[in-house]
Amino acid sequence: MFRGQARPTCIRYPITHTMNRRHIMSLFSLFGISSKAAQAASAPPAASATLPAAAPPTAASGTVRLSDAQWRERLSPAAYRVLRQEGTEAPGTSPLNAEKRRGTYVCAGCALPLFSSDAKYESGTGWPSFHTPLPGAVATRTDFKMILPRTEYHCARCEGHQGHVFNDGPRPSGKRYCNNGVALAFKEATS
Repeated sequence: MFRGQARPTCIRYPITHTMNRRHIMSLFSLFGISSKAAQAASAPPAASATLPAAAPPTAASGTVRLSDAQWRERLSPAAYRVLRQEGTEAPGTSPLNAEKRRGTYVCAGCALPLFSSDAKYESGTGWPSFHTPLPGAVATRTDFKMILPRTEYHCARCEGHQGHVFNDGPRPSGKRYCNNGVALAFKEATS
């Protein structure tokens, strides 16, 4: 079969190797499945991509309701894809992975405080990760997009998609809130 040709090489995993989410996402990127997310994450932010002021919640529901056009105007294309279309940014692309200052991580859509910097930790996944959200900041539901059920979480005020919750986090909660960095903004503590 390979007469006169060099034998092709490939990456071989030992039989004991188990696939995890990072491996699956990397495999998807080989086939261009996450290429749109990577392109959007590497694109320069839109002029209106600065942190918006918190929009007033509606009296009846306590949530921020905007039209699709208003969300597109308010958010960068990458943030719109994640927050409004439940996309996922490419791992390792968020500058918030390296953020070490004290402060609060807020929703990029409505500026609702979601996580304290005290809850952030390095999970090794390529996405900002937290063990505990602020009280009442997020709402969850079951997601079947990757065939197996996962728990996704959204901002409680604007319902913007933030990421997924896994049961492999540190104490005190044992949870890993794996967040898309483009769905967050960081506000440094003033004191």
